[in-house]
Order: sequence, then structure tokens, then C-alpha cells
Amino acid sequence: MGDRLEVFYDGGCPICRREIGFYRARPGADGFDWVDVSSGDAALLGPGLSREAALARMHVRRPDGVLLSGAAAFAAMWQLMPGFRWLGRLISVPPFSACAELAYRAFLRVRPLWR
Repeated sequence: MGDRLEVFYDGGCPICRREIGFYRARPGADGFDWVDVSSGDAALLGPGLSREAALARMHVRRPDGVLLSGAAAFAAMWQLMPGFRWLGRLISVPPFSACAELAYRAFLRVRPLWR
């Protein structure tokens, strides 16, 4: 494993692409490896992550190899980004983590409407 957080996102989704573009322009974003799973090589996904799963939900792989998805993935990413650290810490603890995951799942239900 590397020493950087890997962020796996669906670059074929206009909303996802716009949101990741926002994060990539932020201070600290150069400390992440950004992987567009819509056009990338499946070998870049590493162990435990299929292309189908990566396209269905946002995932991050921590430097220790732990794979997170959904709201937990956002929390891990935000905890390392200046200006978002407080939000990452907040949605990492119950009951906020459960609420954030429910909100993310609601987004996933409407996301196909933007494709």
C-alpha cells in the first residue's frame, strides 16, 4: 500500500465528477490519489474492490489498506482536507455517521436521474 489516501469515484457521473473536481481544487488535494473508475484500468482498484462496486458507491482506500465506502469514505477524505476536517470528524461518530450514510444512500437513489 502507498502512503496516500486513494479516492475511487465514478467520473462518468456528472454530479460525482463535478464534486470530485471541487475537492481536487482544494488545498491538500495533492495528497490524495484520485482514481476515475469509469475509464480506469480495473487493476488500479486493488484487492477487495470490483469495478461494479466502485461505480455504485464512492470508495477510499486508506494507506493501511482498509477500504471504506459511502459516508465513511467521505469522512476519511474530509478528515485529511483543510476546511473539512471538522465535518469528517463529525460524521465519523454515531449518530452522525448513521445519518450521513442514510443521506448518502438517498443520494444514490436519485443519482441515476442525472446520468
